Amino acid sequence: MQAPWSKPVLIALEEPGQYVTIDNTQAASWAMIEDWPTEDGAALDQALLICADVIKGKRTSEDARKAFIAAAVEAGLEINA
Repeated sequence: MQAPWSKPVLIALEEPGQYVTIDNTQAASWAMIEDWPTEDGAALDQALLICADVIKGKRTSEDARKAFIAAAVEAGLEINA
C-alpha cells in the first residue's frame, strides 16, 4: 500500500475548475498515464520514472509529489498544491 502524500494535490484534469484529488504516488502515476493532456514532456517523463522508483521503495513519496506538480505545470494544468 502506498503511503499518502503529506499534502494532496488538487488538479483539474478534465476541465478548469473541476478538481480531482491526487494524494498518493499510485494515483499520480495513473493520472499521468490515463488522463494527461500531453503525451510527452521532460517533466512528465521524469515524474513517471520517479513514481516508479517510489513504488519500488527507492525514493520518497515527497519526491513523487514534487515531480507530479512539475509535470502538471509543464502540461499547463490548473493545480492547487
